[in-house]
Amino acid sequence: MSKTKILYVEDELFLGKIVKESLESRQFEVVMESDGLNVLAVFRQLAPDVCVLDVMLPNKDGFTIAGEIREINATVPIIFLTAKTQTDDLVKGFSIGGNDYIRKPFSMEELIVRIENALRFREQGVKAVNGKDTLQIGKYSFHVTRQMLTACNEERKLSFRESELLKLLYENRDKIIDRKDILNLLWGNDSFFNSRNLDVYITKLRSYLKEDDLLEIITIKGVGYRFVVG
Repeated sequence: MSKTKILYVEDELFLGKIVKESLESRQFEVVMESDGLNVLAVFRQLAPDVCVLDVMLPNKDGFTIAGEIREINATVPIIFLTAKTQTDDLVKGFSIGGNDYIRKPFSMEELIVRIENALRFREQGVKAVNGKDTLQIGKYSFHVTRQMLTACNEERKLSFRESELLKLLYENRDKIIDRKDILNLLWGNDSFFNSRNLDVYITKLRSYLKEDDLLEIITIKGVGYRFVVG
């Protein structure tokens, strides 16, 4: 069985060495890079299963790198490591296509759980929904693996998180889905920060689907959401 390949980008070399060796002891294959300028070349050569990116890097920051990776690969999981706590910064990372955040300092157990969750969500995202790779949602065609929403010959590329949320809402269409269930399934926990992010993504999806009056994401106050597909 082949090992999971991780591209780990960290400029704190002492920390990086500890994390790299710890992951390797858990049977991961880890390639570490410390300079943001070199990451894209390493990514192309390694073709990793998951990317773990520090946000603050010399020469090129983790957000910029993530955006470049997304132009090459739409589905590889990206986990950010950051000491930042500003909500705007974290929402920016998710908008670019990041899948998860870990605040420094972190435990190895937390990092490994986040990596395993990201890989599991990627596997689920690649699988067709009910045997279909393209879903017809009202006026919109949703290409699951390409994370593309199309209507009237206009295409919108969705981020990983937007795509997963839309897929989850569609799978549970016309039913009430608990807010906590969404948070635990897509973010791993129902913390206040993740709850704020869910609000942002619900607002985005509503704006993306606004051309079809028969589609509505209804907020059930104190409970969750119901995706009405006319």
